[in-house]
Amino acid sequence: MSESALPLTAVFQGWDRFQRDLLRAVAPLSSEQLALPVASTHWPIGMLVQHILNDRIWWFNLWMGEGSPEAASFMHWEEEETGQVAHSTAELVAGLEATWGMIENALARWTVADLGHVFAPPAALTERERQIFGPSTRQEIIWHVLRHDMHHGGELAVGMGGYHLPTIWGS
Repeated sequence: MSESALPLTAVFQGWDRFQRDLLRAVAPLSSEQLALPVASTHWPIGMLVQHILNDRIWWFNLWMGEGSPEAASFMHWEEEETGQVAHSTAELVAGLEATWGMIENALARWTVADLGHVFAPPAALTERERQIFGPSTRQEIIWHVLRHDMHHGGELAVGMGGYHLPTIWGS
C-alpha cells in the first residue's frame, strides 16, 4: 500500500481509545455529577461533554458534510450561551457514540491523499465567522477536532478528579 493510500484510521490510531475512555468516564455520571463545575470559573461537567459534541458536529458535519441527521441532532450551541446542559447522561453518551461513529466512518474512508482537500466556510456561517475561519483543509479540521477532544478531555479529567470521580485516566 502506498503512503498516500494509507487510511486515516491508521494515522489517527489512539483517538478511538480516547473515545472509549471518555465514554467509560461519562456513562456512570448522575445528573448531580453532570451539574458539578469543572472549576469555579468553568462550565459544569455535562456542559463540557456537550461542548465536545458541538465541536465534533460543527466541523465534521457542517464543514465536511459527514454524519447523519441523527448525529447532527446532538449539536446544541444554544446551551453554551447559558453554560447549562439540558441533557441526561444517556443522551450525552448517545451523542458521544453518534459523533464518534461519524468520525470513525470518515477516517476509515479517507486516506492520507485526502488530507489536502480544502473546504470553503459553510454558507450557514455568519459573514464574520466566514472571515475568521476562512477555508480549511481536511487535515486542519481533523487536527482541530482531535486537539479539541484532548484539551477538553484533560479538562474533564482534572475537574472530575477533583471530585474523586473516575476520569478518562481511570480511578
